[in-house]
Amino acid sequence: MQTPDPSLYRPNVGLVLFSSTGYIFLGRRINGRGAFQWQMPQGGIDDGETPHDAALRELEEEVGVSDKLVDVLEETSDWLFYEFPAEVRRRMPGAFIGQRQKWFALRFKGSDSDIRLDRHTPEFDAWRWARLSEAPSAIVPFKRPVYQAVAERFQPWAGENFAIERKAGEMP
Repeated sequence: MQTPDPSLYRPNVGLVLFSSTGYIFLGRRINGRGAFQWQMPQGGIDDGETPHDAALRELEEEVGVSDKLVDVLEETSDWLFYEFPAEVRRRMPGAFIGQRQKWFALRFKGSDSDIRLDRHTPEFDAWRWARLSEAPSAIVPFKRPVYQAVAERFQPWAGENFAIERKAGEMP
């Protein structure tokens, strides 16, 4: 497969925020229409910003979590690409046909009460912990191949790989 022309894709970061037990943060998009409105945080890289810095800024903006409450576990070495469907492209400013993303695995060291969706202009109206393997089926179909690639790459950090003992009914 030939690598797409990066200049046609908006530079972006994606975040997989893992709980201490290996579950991931999924946020429900505000004003989302239809099914598949749960996603992992993501956002654009500002001019002059590194992907690492953009990832930590987006974490604060979308999830309300400070960089002091996470450890960076891994960053994808390459860019993952997806194209916007025509109906999305018509609503997007600029000439980009999609996004190219660097993905980051982050370990959350805080508590649920540290997650604040209202610290900036909210992008999510609800959130939940989920298994990494659930993420591809929760996202809009045009992003699904990227989510599948991320789930495969970051599987070693997922809860399915932890020996976790819980009491009956206890949530992660």
